[in-house]
Amino acid sequence: MTRSFDPSRDLTISRIIKAPRAAVWDAWADRARFEQWWVPAPARCRVVEMELRPGGSFVTRISEDGGDFMPHMNACFLAVDDLERIVFTDALTGGWRPAEQPFMAAVITFKDHPEGTDYAAHVMHKSDADRNMHQELGFYDGWDTVMEQLAKLVEPGV
Repeated sequence: MTRSFDPSRDLTISRIIKAPRAAVWDAWADRARFEQWWVPAPARCRVVEMELRPGGSFVTRISEDGGDFMPHMNACFLAVDDLERIVFTDALTGGWRPAEQPFMAAVITFKDHPEGTDYAAHVMHKSDADRNMHQELGFYDGWDTVMEQLAKLVEPGV
């Protein structure tokens, strides 16, 4: 898949995680581990559905104040290449059903790096307004925080 960065509609962020690619992948693939890092603490995540396959559902809930869990992500996996790439979008829900309010698509890549894993997210939006809104909502702070949480979960001795 060839994709180019469109600065008016895309946001990207990456981090070197000092753990093997398989460990980082497993933190994505295991629901219980995923819940530990997917949303910035102290908020909590609950995985409702996670069918890690093309067309599979990806549904999460969030509790930001320790109270009830509210809708967070209702998406569909578009591509799942073991240990290499996960692509999902909220433009579709599980089973390839169109979503009511599409916002973004994300390509998560996992690559070997001399220090562990090069973990990157390329998040694409349908318009510059959606990209700007995502950035203003705290894209960089939020995604950096969850990548830090992911690193703490999988890096040995941390």
